[in-house]
Amino acid sequence: MSMLEIDGLTKRFGGLVAVDDLSFDVEEGEILGLIGPNGSGKSTVFNCTMGIYDVTEGHVRFDGTDITELGTHEIVNQGLSRVSQESNPIDAFPVAGNIKLFTLPNSITSLHGGAPDEEIAKYAARVDIDDVLHETPDELPHADVRRLEIAKALATEPSMLLLDEPFAGMNQAEIRKLSEQIERLREEGMTMVVVDHNMSSLMELVDRVVVLHNGAKLAEGTPEAIANNEDVQEAYLSTEGDI
Repeated sequence: MSMLEIDGLTKRFGGLVAVDDLSFDVEEGEILGLIGPNGSGKSTVFNCTMGIYDVTEGHVRFDGTDITELGTHEIVNQGLSRVSQESNPIDAFPVAGNIKLFTLPNSITSLHGGAPDEEIAKYAARVDIDDVLHETPDELPHADVRRLEIAKALATEPSMLLLDEPFAGMNQAEIRKLSEQIERLREEGMTMVVVDHNMSSLMELVDRVVVLHNGAKLAEGTPEAIANNEDVQEAYLSTEGDI
């Protein structure tokens, strides 16, 4: 069963077509890679999926429900969450407090309540940061800050995660560790779409790849097929180097 269906998605900004009649599905339990040269529309697809941008044409369906017109908090309540490219923790709160914010009811006035400490620790443990719950984000190494962003998303109890550049700024050892944690999330039943510029690490992690170029789908297939696709190689070589 397809958990996420992107159907004829088009997003225009004035005369600029950022996403052009894009269609692809994500199967339950799958890790899908969404790749493409800079400016190919990857983040725009995520923004349209999460209700941050209005969709010009087409539909987004999640778990059988059309979410095209829903607001971001409504989409999160459906079970779809995004880990943004930019880390934005609140340094005045410890790690536990940052995670707890994402367990509060969806109301500006709801500053009380949220998940108990044991539950917060479980979200943190899923990405191995349960030993730094009382530290503030500005005391953490970059890799742990990125893991905190994932823990915050997990606190919304999603069935699917959109991961935007999870490996950015990490060294190879940190990337390996995070890849293992992402694989573990999948073993727990999580479905994921991953955007990242680290091609070798992404290709080792994902089951299938969708390639965007100038907002349109250029290719789709297994990591091996995509790595050997001449159209994909040409698109990357003409913009940012070898795939």
